[in-house]
Amino acid sequence: MIDSLPCNHIIVIDDEAMIRDSLKQLLTLEGYTVECFNDASTALSKLNRRFAGVVLSDINMPNMDGLTLLDQITAFDSELPVIFLTGYADVSIAVKAMQLGAYDLFEKPVNEHLLDCIARACDKRSLVMENRALKVAVQKTSAPGVRILGDTPKMQHMMHLLNTIIDTPTDVMIEGETGTGKELVARYLHDQSNRSSCNFVAINCGAVPEQLIESELFGAASGAYTGATQSRKGKFEFAQGGTVFLDEIESTPMSLQVKLLRVLEERKVTPVGDNKAIDLDIRIVAATKVDLLSLVEKGEFRADLYYRLSLVKVNIPPLRERKADILLLFKHFSSIAATRYHKAPAPLNSELQQRLLAYDWPGNVRELRNQAERAVLLGVELAFSVTKTQGQGELSPDLSLSEKVSFYEQSLIEHALEINHGSIKNTMEALQIARKTLYDKMSKYGLNRDMFID
Repeated sequence: MIDSLPCNHIIVIDDEAMIRDSLKQLLTLEGYTVECFNDASTALSKLNRRFAGVVLSDINMPNMDGLTLLDQITAFDSELPVIFLTGYADVSIAVKAMQLGAYDLFEKPVNEHLLDCIARACDKRSLVMENRALKVAVQKTSAPGVRILGDTPKMQHMMHLLNTIIDTPTDVMIEGETGTGKELVARYLHDQSNRSSCNFVAINCGAVPEQLIESELFGAASGAYTGATQSRKGKFEFAQGGTVFLDEIESTPMSLQVKLLRVLEERKVTPVGDNKAIDLDIRIVAATKVDLLSLVEKGEFRADLYYRLSLVKVNIPPLRERKADILLLFKHFSSIAATRYHKAPAPLNSELQQRLLAYDWPGNVRELRNQAERAVLLGVELAFSVTKTQGQGELSPDLSLSEKVSFYEQSLIEHALEINHGSIKNTMEALQIARKTLYDKMSKYGLNRDMFID
């Protein structure tokens, strides 16, 4: 679904102040946003293919006339409507303007027919912008890389924002609960952008020991610390030209936050123990699962770093706020699991679908994915026999110990066969069992090596 793009911006160009003022007053009363210019070259600098509006220009002007302006506009966007005004009727000029691609031409003084023409031109421009956005969306969907599924308005709003900023150099802050897919969004921003040919480097700020995080991010010169026998390239430098994903940014030690801020502002990094700064061409995408502003208010996170990272914020809605996507996501994850484990997908009857929709999914998309995989591995009946009080992460208490052991044994054998591409010899060695034992167990669970050969 592509949102209809509003087209209500009018650029007026005329070297006569009285004409500009009267047109601005008239068009503003009609609800348009109006910008006036007395010089065509200045107005031209405000125009590009993303301009959602119409140009209304005089033809006879000093420096750059209307026909020259039209020629330059057509060079970068032949579908941008340009309506001309002229102080006198000249058939040859009118013909030339229409041949060059003018939308229409009116003789001064203007009348109500001009307003009708502007309304039609705006409708045409809206359609052009909508079609272009649709083409971009189709290209993003068919291009290689990660996919973000969701048809609900909140997800469509998020995708519109992502596609708007995807090729801009701005840093991004992703906010979302645990399991909503923050790294998936970061990878989408990278894979679908003009940085996709360079590295995507993911760093969990809460998983790196504080004493190592500075050298991990910025690199270290030879001899910078005990054991540093040679220079080490940091994650920022390794991501040159690409994207650095800082997950759990709230876990960044205060001592490092001021240095991180300097890197973001200067786009330079100085390895530990070195005096030479390295220029960086990277995009920073940070992610947090907490209210970072509340940490700022408590003095637990630097305000300047927060505002530097929050220039563009992307909020991922929790699954309970996009329940119309649940069945689509379950089917998607079920299909992936069926392919991975060489089993049939897990079809759901209407009762089970209602159970999925009624549940609040505190673990969000990650929890739903796990449930879909369990439905494929265990079968729908067993996967959904878990009560809500136990939590969906446990097996049913109706299973005996031997049944649980058999299930895990089957999963281990399938995994070993999969990573060894059906090779019996390599699977035997990986599981450290005899050939006959492996064949017996494969027979017991209905497994065939051909299922795992690429």
